[in-house]
Amino acid sequence: MLTFLTFTFLILLFVAYNTIKIVPMRENFVVERLGKFRAVLTPGLHILIPFFDRIAYRHEMREQVFDIPSQSCISQDNIQIEVDGLVYLKVNDPQKASYGIGNYRLAAINLAQTTMRSEVGKLRLSQTFSERESLNEKIVKEIDSASEPWGMKVLRYEVMNIKPSANVVTTLEKQMEAEREKRAEITLAQAQKESNVLTSEGDRQEAINISEGEKQKRVNIAIGRAREIELLADATSKGINLISEAIQAPGGDKAIKMRLMEKFIHEIGDILGEAKVAILPNEMANIRGVFQGVEKVTTTVKGSKQ
Repeated sequence: MLTFLTFTFLILLFVAYNTIKIVPMRENFVVERLGKFRAVLTPGLHILIPFFDRIAYRHEMREQVFDIPSQSCISQDNIQIEVDGLVYLKVNDPQKASYGIGNYRLAAINLAQTTMRSEVGKLRLSQTFSERESLNEKIVKEIDSASEPWGMKVLRYEVMNIKPSANVVTTLEKQMEAEREKRAEITLAQAQKESNVLTSEGDRQEAINISEGEKQKRVNIAIGRAREIELLADATSKGINLISEAIQAPGGDKAIKMRLMEKFIHEIGDILGEAKVAILPNEMANIRGVFQGVEKVTTTVKGSKQ
C-alpha cells in the first residue's frame, strides 16, 4: 500500500511539473505541441497539457554580450593586424530565434568576425585607430541587417584591441622616432630663424636709434652754433652801432683815435716786455718821430679834456 501511494504521488508530481510552468521575468519559453510550435510563454504562470506540450526552447531576453575572438585581418595598405571585440545583442522574437537559425550565439559571433574582417580591409592602418567609432557603426549596421531573420537585434559593437604584427610595430616605432626627430629639427630651425630675425631687428633698431641720436646731436650743435653766431652778430651789430653813434657825436672821432692809440701802445708794451728781440714798427724807428707822436697824443688828450 505504501509503495502504491508513493508511486501515485510521484506520478502526480510529474504531471504537476509538466502541467504548471512558471516563466522567470528574464526569460521566454517556446512551447511545442506534438512537435509543432504552439506559443511563446512570457513571464508568469502557465498551464500545459502533459505529454502533449513541452518546453522546446528557453531564451534569455536580457541584453547579452559575446566576446569576439581575436582574428587576423589585412588592412587596405596590406598590413596584418589582430583585431578582437565585443558584440551586444538582444532576442526580440523567440520564435525566429528558435526556428530561424540553429545557434544564434555562434552565428552572431561568426558574422561579427566576418564583417569586422571585411570592414578593416577597407581602411588603412592609421584609419583603424582614428576611425574606430565609424568602424563600430558599420559593423553594427551589417550584422543587424543580416541577423533580422534570426529574431535578434544587434545593439552595438565595440572594437577592443587592434594589434599590428611585431614587424609592423617595429617599423612604426622607427617611423615615429624619425617623425619626432624631424619635428624637433623643424622646431629648432624655426627657433633659430626667429632668434636671427629678432637679433637683426634689434641691430636694426639699435642702428636707427644711434643714427637718430647722432642726427639730433648734430642738429643741436648746429642750432647752438647758429644761436652763437646770431648772438655774436647781434652784439657786433650793436657794438658797431654804438661806435657809429659815438663817432657822430662832437669829439667822437678824436676819442676813437685816442682809444686806438692807447690800445696800440698797450699792445706794443706787451710785445716788448715778452719778446727777447726788440721789435719796432717802421714809423717808430725814428726816436724823434716817437716823441712827436707822443706830443701829438698828449695835445689831443688835453684838447679832448678841455
